[in-house]
Amino acid sequence: MAGLKDKRGFIDKDRLDPSERKAVEYWAKRWGVTTDQLTAAHRKAGNLIKDIAAHLGKKR
Repeated sequence: MAGLKDKRGFIDKDRLDPSERKAVEYWAKRWGVTTDQLTAAHRKAGNLIKDIAAHLGKKR
């Protein structure tokens, strides 16, 4: 699986699984949003990173 290296393995760079705490923290920090904002965007836009980024008005 292609992804971002994490201490325990890889973070998927194409999809966000909100149950993966490290992935949520990574994307929230990268985009400068709270985890609650990221979770809400995930609910509305789906699990693709590009769709979540577009919903938040951020670049992937």
